[in-house]
Amino acid sequence: MATQYEVEHNITTPSNAPRRRRQVDMSTFNSHLHQITPDSSSTGTSTSASTTTQHHNHNPHAVPNPVDVAALFRLLQDQMGTLATTAPTPENRDFLRELVEALEEDVAHPPVQIPGVSQEFIDSLERVPRKALKPDETCPICAEKFLDDPYPLVVQLPCHQSHRFDLECVGPWLRSKGTCPLCRKDLAKKKEEVVEHDEENEDPDGLYA
Repeated sequence: MATQYEVEHNITTPSNAPRRRRQVDMSTFNSHLHQITPDSSSTGTSTSASTTTQHHNHNPHAVPNPVDVAALFRLLQDQMGTLATTAPTPENRDFLRELVEALEEDVAHPPVQIPGVSQEFIDSLERVPRKALKPDETCPICAEKFLDDPYPLVVQLPCHQSHRFDLECVGPWLRSKGTCPLCRKDLAKKKEEVVEHDEENEDPDGLYA
């Protein structure tokens, strides 16, 4: 299954290719999310994968059972916990542990519906061009320098211009929690506010009301 990184850069990474030292590996998370999400097209996976698992989602209004939802959050929690064990700085370790703790409630008491944003929302996030990245700028989750990647795929969240992440790192959190990992703002609501504000600016004098 191709990752968002590979899709956007039109590259194919061999299965035995070395991974970045601390990159989040969310292939199992994405596969599980795809199977339990009613709208299989919203997971952002490839067409062939969508066709393969489409039989799991006959009812577009169905909701995943609590066990499946808890398993989804546990997969994300395990990945964040694994990263925390090799954190290069105390700040990164503490941040990852905060994310792990924030997921504990969802594991113990899974929500009826997954509160995360849609894949369409993630696809619409602002991509930060390479030339706009600073040499020492790092992803808050994996703590790797963005520019250490020859093809950095960095997104800027709508809550603040400094909240930048590797897409592969922040994507699973957004799909499951729907909040910014740094400030915990509800990004779905934030996006709606931005859209409404833009619409108001298009007609500042209320001429078309």
